[in-house]
Amino acid sequence: MIKYLTVILFLFGGAVCAQQDAVKGKTTYDFLVDTENYNAEIKSPLLIFLHGRSLSGKDLNRVKRYGVLYAKNRGLDIPSSIIVAPQTNNGWDPDKVKEVLDYTLANYNVDPERVYVCGMSMGGYGTMDFVGKHPECVAAAVAICGGGTLKYAENLSTVPVWIQHGSADRAVPASESKKIYNAIRKANPDANVKLTIIPGGTHGSVERLFHNDEMYEWMFQHRKGN
Repeated sequence: MIKYLTVILFLFGGAVCAQQDAVKGKTTYDFLVDTENYNAEIKSPLLIFLHGRSLSGKDLNRVKRYGVLYAKNRGLDIPSSIIVAPQTNNGWDPDKVKEVLDYTLANYNVDPERVYVCGMSMGGYGTMDFVGKHPECVAAAVAICGGGTLKYAENLSTVPVWIQHGSADRAVPASESKKIYNAIRKANPDANVKLTIIPGGTHGSVERLFHNDEMYEWMFQHRKGN
């Protein structure tokens, strides 16, 4: 009996039971919403996480395999906020991400001046395209090992953006992030955009960024219009 107990503690030790509810059929993208640190009495920041291609499908549990929810479930203390993680099975459409945002704004006490978006790989592209098409909605964004649509460069230049990429990424080359960064700088040399190339970082290893406080602290310091 003691042996079985030891195994159970080993498997589940360190895990965090967060309140993550599935919202299905309300918007084009089904999504998980984490309200563990949400206080309905005050306006809360909203953080939207967009996953990469490997988590696509119709099983919402997949979006907890890496990224923001994975980091939180592993014990990362993310400041008081609502976290929303939609799932796509066919790439990210910025207008459909906007549906998720609008639903959340209508059903939770969200501070519309403190909406943040982050994503990895395909989700990095999705983040940049969502911010690029709907810059008025976002206070700050982080895109990891992705890229962006160059036609959105001018709009992107109006939102604080932190682009990060591994130098040894073979799935999505760092040149993709450099292209959109340079386009934003060209559109507005004074844009609040920064590019971090992580020496030796691979497409998978940069997932560790979600487990560090720095990314969240950088995003949450910004407020729309400030």
